[in-house]
Amino acid sequence: METTTAEFFHDFRQELLVGAETHGSFQLSEFMESVANELIETGAAEGFELCHFRAQRGMRVDGYWFDDEGVLDLFVADFESRSELASLTKTDVDASFKRVANFFEASISKGLAGELELTSPEYGLARQIADRKGVIRRLRLTLFSERSLSERIKELPDSVVANIPVSYQIWDISRLHRQRSSRSHKEPLDLDFENMFGSAISCLPAHLGTGTYQSYLVVMPAEVIASLYERFGARLLEQNVRTFLQARGNVNKGIRTTILSEPGMFFAYNNGITATAQEVETKMTDAGLAITRITDLQIVNGGQTTASLFHTRRRDKADLSQIFVQMKLSVIDSQSSEDIVPRISEYANTQNRVNAADFFSNHPFHVRMEGFSRRIWAPVQKGAQRETKWFYERARGQYADAQSKLTPGEQRRFKAEHPKSQMFTKTDMAKFENVWDDHPRYVNLGAQKNFAQYARRIGQEWDKSSEGFNESYFKRVVARGLIFRSTERIVSAQPWYNGGYRANIVAYTIAVLGEITKRRRAYIDFSRIWSDQGIDHILEHVLSTIAEAVNEDIIHPPEGISNISEWCKKEACWSRLQIQLGRIEKSLPSEFYNQLLTSNEQAEAARTARKTQRVDDGIETQRKVISIPAEKWRRLHQALMEKALLTPKEIGILNIAMQIPTRIPTEKQCAVLVEILERGRVEGVLDE
Repeated sequence: METTTAEFFHDFRQELLVGAETHGSFQLSEFMESVANELIETGAAEGFELCHFRAQRGMRVDGYWFDDEGVLDLFVADFESRSELASLTKTDVDASFKRVANFFEASISKGLAGELELTSPEYGLARQIADRKGVIRRLRLTLFSERSLSERIKELPDSVVANIPVSYQIWDISRLHRQRSSRSHKEPLDLDFENMFGSAISCLPAHLGTGTYQSYLVVMPAEVIASLYERFGARLLEQNVRTFLQARGNVNKGIRTTILSEPGMFFAYNNGITATAQEVETKMTDAGLAITRITDLQIVNGGQTTASLFHTRRRDKADLSQIFVQMKLSVIDSQSSEDIVPRISEYANTQNRVNAADFFSNHPFHVRMEGFSRRIWAPVQKGAQRETKWFYERARGQYADAQSKLTPGEQRRFKAEHPKSQMFTKTDMAKFENVWDDHPRYVNLGAQKNFAQYARRIGQEWDKSSEGFNESYFKRVVARGLIFRSTERIVSAQPWYNGGYRANIVAYTIAVLGEITKRRRAYIDFSRIWSDQGIDHILEHVLSTIAEAVNEDIIHPPEGISNISEWCKKEACWSRLQIQLGRIEKSLPSEFYNQLLTSNEQAEAARTARKTQRVDDGIETQRKVISIPAEKWRRLHQALMEKALLTPKEIGILNIAMQIPTRIPTEKQCAVLVEILERGRVEGVLDE
């Protein structure tokens, strides 16, 4: 059921109110972080740090992000918590961009930092802008607005501020609505090659006329690829490829060497690019068929090639005019893209040493967590009349998709069963988990880099044994989420909190709590937090005590470091905090330590959970096998026999499967049958 922009505005406003209450944040902060997180997930932004500053001299900024290539993003808000949808005029747009441009100019050339409080976020930003004066090569100004942009505004031409090139973009409520309403939950790129580069791109069709999809072989000029990446950045890359690049960096040394030393051999040495699109327009030229336009281009393999071409051109001033890259382009309509594009990405990348966790939304771990979230009821909270569930969003937009075809009454029931405050995403889960089990520095590096680290770690642990990722694990994730969100509320309510660095304080507060329990070889009772669906007053007091100590430490970085957020991303920040652990530990009440579980209690709970998961795995395997009709087992048996790919033992077990439901295979036999199914799929003899 399609919603209007006005309806979306009211739904979005309610989400903000719930989010602000859940996270204990101001509505403006919740608005900025909510929109920024959407853009980061879709590749439209690389990262976001909150920083609210307004001055009477016509200056304002609400967030920022420095990338590694000399690009500074400054964000400004148009937000007054309006109750009705209003129009955003050109006068309003110009005024907003003027304020944030004034902030940048005052910071880079007028010594604004010297007028600001040393421990404030705005001081850190202004000082960093001044310190990077010779490094910042481009400025991107972005306006987030709760209003709907006037249709009279057609384009925003680039300009120059303080001798720095500036580009502008607006994310208003209508644009957010379009992004969420699209099947892929992102704004598709519309690439017109003739307008952008002066000519179409030569190609060869690689599909039969009767096929269900189109495919092309394309020879892409490296200059075009580098220019597209410079303009659109990570938006060109399918999400799993973005995760891969976050984990491994942007430049491949071998690719760079070839570009600089043997550009003429690049086509021969490089594996090329695999890409998908929703739509392709072509025309016949004197040289043959050529692509004039591509809608929603996504690179699903070859992300490092793409990034390396751009970075080598920029850093090394490399000439790419003699370099061409082969590209396999598959046209997948929007109805099928959600399922097929990630699979193309996975299969295309199997030739590389890419851990399965790099394709994480389809990883069995995520599928299992999603299953738990749809099945497990959370205990009734105090004062509530009904049980609820924690909705885990394995793929972007699932929460909205689950409601899209429901009637208004059914939507109300869905939201009562799955409150928005109890929805969490992959990047949320990575934050909840990494502050305990990994390094808090990763959480401070931003959602995507933190998720990349989490994906790599969980993929390795899953390969060793998947039994630990059970119902108990899911409930622990939720309990850790409750602690994380409670800490956000606690920090915001403290008298010493000045409105900045909350994300850093929260991450290190929980990391310190975890480190203190580890040193005592004791454990937080997460099962009790799950049962209570919240934390008690003792843990609240402990978290507020630790948070104050963390804040006092991080706002006094070493000499020469002006930006506290950047300091919190360094190994040295965590090392220095650990020196304070003994003092913090002594300041915590004895009641807290009395609540902790012993090693034996924790080990027994883990053993029980693993045993339960083994039973559940066996039941799920049997269910999968029994749901397949006997006729399909007979066809699989015949096909694999013809290829001589079955052992005598497997033939005997297949004979039982061919008699379902008269005979039912045992649990161990079902495990063998699942392996045979996979073999049939790999050999191409298994019809889906």
